[in-house]
Formats: sequence, C-alpha cells, structure tokens
Amino acid sequence: MPTLNWIGKDKIINHHQDVPYKVLNHEYGFSEKGKTSTSIDSGNLIINGDNLEALKSLLPKYEGKVNCIYIDPPYNTGNESWVYNDNVNSPQMKKWLGKVVGKESEDLTRHDKWLCMMYPRLKLLHKLLAKDGVIFISINFKHEHSHLKLICNEIFGETNYIGELTWESTTQPINSGSAKFGLQQKVEPIMFFAKNKSKIERFILKEIDTGLKYPHNGKLGDCRFQIIEKSDAGGYKRETMKFSILGQLPREGKRWQIGIDTAKWLEENNRLEIIEGVVKMAIYPDDELDKRRFVPFWSHLTANQYGTAQSGKDLLNTIMDEPIGFDTVKPPQLIEELISHFDKNSIILDSFAGSGTTAHAVLNLNKQDQGNRKFILIEMENYAETITAERVKRVINGYADKEGTVGSFDYYTLGEPLFDENNNLNETVGIEKIREYVWFTETRNPYQSTVFARNEAISTPFLGIYNETSYYFIYEKDNLTTLDYDSLAEYVQQKAERYIIYADNCLLPESFMREKNIEFKKIPRDITRF
Repeated sequence: MPTLNWIGKDKIINHHQDVPYKVLNHEYGFSEKGKTSTSIDSGNLIINGDNLEALKSLLPKYEGKVNCIYIDPPYNTGNESWVYNDNVNSPQMKKWLGKVVGKESEDLTRHDKWLCMMYPRLKLLHKLLAKDGVIFISINFKHEHSHLKLICNEIFGETNYIGELTWESTTQPINSGSAKFGLQQKVEPIMFFAKNKSKIERFILKEIDTGLKYPHNGKLGDCRFQIIEKSDAGGYKRETMKFSILGQLPREGKRWQIGIDTAKWLEENNRLEIIEGVVKMAIYPDDELDKRRFVPFWSHLTANQYGTAQSGKDLLNTIMDEPIGFDTVKPPQLIEELISHFDKNSIILDSFAGSGTTAHAVLNLNKQDQGNRKFILIEMENYAETITAERVKRVINGYADKEGTVGSFDYYTLGEPLFDENNNLNETVGIEKIREYVWFTETRNPYQSTVFARNEAISTPFLGIYNETSYYFIYEKDNLTTLDYDSLAEYVQQKAERYIIYADNCLLPESFMREKNIEFKKIPRDITRF
C-alpha cells in the first residue's frame, strides 16, 4: 500500500500516546428549562479546548463507542488563519508553534504542518470509533485531498474505504479577480471510511411506500400474517400435507401448503403463530426486501436538497440575530443526511465543531424521527461558548419563527492533566477525578460516585463491583498507602469473586493473594495510560 512521508512524520506517528490526559471540568448544564450548575447528564457534550487533548480525555469513557464521526478540518487553502500548536518534542516542529500557516508561496512547510496536525487526531478518532463506526471528513479537491486519502488509508485501512460523496457547496460563480478565469469548484468531497467495513451490512434508507404493510406485532417485531392452508380437494388433495404444526392439524377440507421440513424450520425460528385458532406464518420486512423500494444513499448531494455553504452561513446569521463572520458554514440538512443512515441511538462526534452545525443536525433529526442520538462537540476557539454553545441553546429553545427542538447538553472545559511531568498523580485535579479515571480504565463503564466519595473529607477506597470483580483505590493525598492485613480488614467489606486493589505498597504474601484472588496494582505505576 502506498504511504506518504513528510517533514515531522516520524515525530508525530505516535504522538497521540504522548498527549497528556486532561480531566474535563464541568461548567454548566443546559436544557429548555434553562441553565444549571449541575450536570444534565443527557449524553450531549460541548467541550471547549484543544481537540487533540479533548479527544484524549474522551478515551476512558468513549473508546470504541462512537458510532459516527463528522469532521470539517481546515482545508489548508492559505486563506485560513489556523496555527500549528501541537507540543511535539522536536526542534524542527517547535519552530512552527504559534505561527499562522500561510499560503504556499509564503510557507514551504504548509502541507507538512497540516499533516502533522491531522495525523494524531485521526489516530485518536480511530480509537473512539465503534467496531461498526464510520467517519465522514469534509475537504476540498485542490489542497489536501490526496494527502488525506493516503493517511486515512494508513490509519483506517485501505479496505475500509467506503467511498467519496460530493456536495454541491455553491451555485454562485466567483466573478472577482483572476479566480473568474480559472477552474471553479462547484462541489466539495466528503471522504467516507469505516472502522471495519465488514461490520456494515447495509445503510439505513428511507423507504418508498409500495403498499406493503406490516400491521401486526409478531414474535420478532412488526409483521403481517399469511395463512398457510389451501384447499384439500380435487387436484389439490395431498394426504402427506396433513401433519401437525404447533400441535394443530389443518382445518376441515384444508391441507398445508408447506412441507414438513419447511414447517419445522419456521416453527423453530418463531415464524409460526396461532391467530384466532388458525396457524399463520409471520412475514417480516426483511423477508421481502426484493419487493420493497428505498431512496438510495446517493453519493452526490445537491444544493437544492441539502443546502450550500452560503445557505448555511445565512441560517447561522439568522439564528444568532447578527452576522457572525464565518465565510463558509455547513448547512444542517447536509449533516442530517449523513447521520440519518445510521442507528437512531448513535453517538455522533464532531471534533472541529465550528458553529455547531452537527449538534443542530442531531437535534433536528431526533425531533423528526423521535431518535435518541447523542452529540459530542469539540471546539478549541474562544467562540465555543458565545457561538457554538449559544447556537445549540437557540436551536433547543427556538429562533426567529422556528419552533425549538428541545434537548439538553453539558458544557465542559479542559482541566489539569491527571499526571504531572514526572508521571505522578496530579493531586490538584481532585480525588474524584482520579477515581473516575481508574474505574473507567478498568471497566470501560460509567463511574457512580459513592456517598462517601462525594465528600472528599470522608473517603472510601471502594470504587464498585463489575463482572464479579470488586475494585479498591487506597489513596491518600500526601501520604503513602499500604495494602496489608489491617487495611484489608478495614476497607475490603464487599464480597466478590475477585479483587483488584490499588495502593502505593503491598505487604501481603503472594500465596495469600492467590488464595483470596487478589490482584495488587501499584499507584501510579499500574494505572493505565491512554
């Protein structure tokens, strides 16, 4: 498989592993009822902070759980004012820090910087994707398109490339300067990869009404029922077709129209039911795919149906009641179309959130089809609160003459790193953040604070029980802790088949620990690093 090399690749290929894990600080929750200092806990998140660090902070809770990612990174046209700020330990790359990336004639390493910026972010996005997850990436044809395809092949795998969509982003020609004499791009590509293409059997499609109805609730879902009897007279008479099905023979003058082997298979697979004394076969939608008709998932997305960059910009200005200054904005219809082809309970992530179009699309779609999709937005710029979150608030409550979608979200900022420069626990983040991290890394499940743990003055080492394993984190700020017979008797009160206990030291004999099924983990050495 062809690969791409560029200045700095050797320094950033594993940079995502060196990015410090930072805790998320909850700032406020928001719903149609208003703003609250407590967490809404709806599953919708808006995070303000560097998206590389924010993606890392999501790993404990969301690794392998995000169903759909849409990102719209800088196109690197030379007209954007983006800055390379990743703190990579390289003298060459430190020269790039804090400098606006300019045009090709001004910046000979412009493409190298863009690739160094994108590669570790794509690595983390790949980790966050579920096994059947997908990623959509907006780009343009002129600048980084071919480079993006090669690094996505490298990270996601060439075999997981699904295809490329084209979006008709503009209908207006450029009639200024020399641009009007050159090739003008009417469409923008949207690159489309899967985590594992084999896990995607088919996309969810809108169905065209063909008159097929499934009005009944069968054992396997919505269905229609069909009688499996026919006349047992004249040329239709068959004695061999009069056997028992579900303990019942055909009615007088009737015989079955299916053989005994077929009947046995249907019975074993819950496809036969007795309805008002008559044996009937349940027919489900997937049994008649050849008779059903669907609107295709077209690779070309037209402006009249899905909007343009200008219509997206106009809508944003309408929502915000004033011109915001964004030159190009994706319209929500475009994102709605992309995410509508996946499960209604999907987690949707956008790590280049901009004005918040992805959240707008999720809220719109949930209102349309009563879905339960969740959004996670990450925006590093200081307008994350004033534009990104504010737009989502207005969409929830309604704007202009548009009815609100209702919904809610929690707003976060990036906090302190969990580990300091010496790889010791950063105690300034608070014991609860440390406990939460340890629990996530061990179980990949949400952490529930105990009554004692919520009051840090009264702490308990017990974290919880998961899969018959009891977890303990024996930790004291500024003091070394020891796992011995006394601490075991004092703290370990919850019986389980297995015990995982964190402490600074362990004095218990190995034979005793094997006998009691205890595994000791040393703080901080044995805490998982993402």
